[in-house]
This record gives sequence, structure tokens and C-alpha cells, in this order.
Amino acid sequence: MDFLTYFFPVAEIRVNILIPPLFSFIVSFFTSMGGVSGAFILLPFQMSVLGYTTPSVSATNQLYNIVAIPSGVYRYMKEKRMVWPLAWATIIGTLPGVFIGAWIRIKYLPDAKNFKFFAGLVLLYLGIRLLQDVLKKQAAKAKQPESGFDVTVSNFSMRKIEFGFQGETFSFSPINAFWLCFVVGIVGGIYGIGGGSIIAPFFVAIFRLPVYAVAGAALMGTLVTSVAGVVFYQALAWFNVGKSVAPDWLLGFLFGIGGFMGMYMGARFQKFVPAKAIKMILCACVMFVAVTYIYGFFK
Repeated sequence: MDFLTYFFPVAEIRVNILIPPLFSFIVSFFTSMGGVSGAFILLPFQMSVLGYTTPSVSATNQLYNIVAIPSGVYRYMKEKRMVWPLAWATIIGTLPGVFIGAWIRIKYLPDAKNFKFFAGLVLLYLGIRLLQDVLKKQAAKAKQPESGFDVTVSNFSMRKIEFGFQGETFSFSPINAFWLCFVVGIVGGIYGIGGGSIIAPFFVAIFRLPVYAVAGAALMGTLVTSVAGVVFYQALAWFNVGKSVAPDWLLGFLFGIGGFMGMYMGARFQKFVPAKAIKMILCACVMFVAVTYIYGFFK
């Protein structure tokens, strides 16, 4: 089907226009259940499979988030499963990190091989934590919730935030959440995956928050920081004439269209999928990227 093959001048690649939306639909359907946009899986796909390796791939990836995420966020809000204090902590923490990460990406890491190795080790540790949680006897016996998916915030202060979900009370420190999101935001800004793209696994593995409740907040944080990231990359392009920095708008929209449909379906069906299965999806995603980065360092 050569008539569907198109040359993307910014990305400098030639690809069938059906491939980006189909691939992003499949990825986002599964990852959105765990509050992950799937951007960090699309990044190695674009670089290793499509051959899109210039710095602008980061901006294109964040453009995908902007187009794709609103459908998932809408679904979580409609079903009253948005933990707004957690969403705001994610946004406030990751937003400055995204700016710093984007600047580092352009200025110091056009070929971020060493940093990818470090990020791969961090993600590998996180994946092991998630896997341990899944393999616990308690996790194995856990049942998928059948009703009462509403999230109710019972305490909101600078020291502690508490919310109720499925008859249980969960809490976390907003200060700790801020610093965690700040660091993750820098990593997300460097690799163009949106500041909150990989924050959900941290909330689940480290803060011990329910995956059903954190998904919406993580996606909301990713959406807001991705908007800021695209704007920042576009601005950097004006001061880096001759460098491929600005997003490939058409390619980003193609990925985003598939992601838009996939995220809505994923958020819609999340409550019918056992928490253990969703954690396994998160674990698989994190492990995939970790192994890819570490293998790439030694290759």
C-alpha cells in the first residue's frame, strides 16, 4: 500500500500513515488502565523501529500525550475516580522538572546514552518492586472491586492527604509526592514522555496507593506537563535554528488519534480488570523500558 506511505519531513522518516494510530491505540488501551499514557513505549518504537532519532522526537511524543490523554481523563472524571489533590501534586512537582529536563535534553544530552543507563537502572528497581507486590500472597488473593469506585477526599493539608476508596482509607505526604514528581518530571522532560508518564508506578509501588484511584491523577498530570513541554520545545526551536527541536505535528497527531481512542476504551474498561492484572501491565511496561535502555547502553 504505497499510496498510504508518507514522508514526514521533520522526523525525516517514511512510514505508512496507518501504523502510528494503530500502534498507539493498542499501547494506550492497556497502559491507560494503570495511569500511564504509553508515551515511554512509543519513544523507543519511534527511535528503534521508525528511525526517528532527532531531539524533536521528544516534543512529538509529548504532542501525542496532548491529543490522546483528554479522553482518558474525561472518563475518570465522569466516573468520579479523580483524586484531585494527587493530580495537583503531580502537576506542581513535574511541571518545573519538565522544563529543566527539556533544557538538559537540548543542551547536554542530544545523545543521552549514559543517562538512559541510569534511568534504566531506576526503572528496573521500580519494576522489581511492582513484581514483588504482585507476587505477594495478599496481591494474589485480591479481588477486583465490583462497586463503589468513587474516590472521596477526607483530609487535605500540607502534611497529609487522605482519601477513601472501596471502604479503605489511603494517605500520602504531598511534600514527598512533590519531590518525587519533580525528579520524575526531569526524566520525563529529557525523554519527551511527559512529566507524569511514569509517575503512576511510583505511586503504586512506593506510596502503596490503589491503582484504580491513581490512574486518573497520573494522566491529568501528564496532560498538563505535556502541554508545557511542547510549548517549551517549540520555543527552544526558535533559538536553535537549524536543529530538529520542534515536534513533527502531523506524526504526533496520528499517534494521538490512536491514543485518544485507546485511552478512552482503557479507562472505560479499567474497573472490569483485576488490580493484579493492571499492576502486571505496569510492571511489564516499566521492565520493557528498563531492559531497552540498559541493553542499548551495552549494545
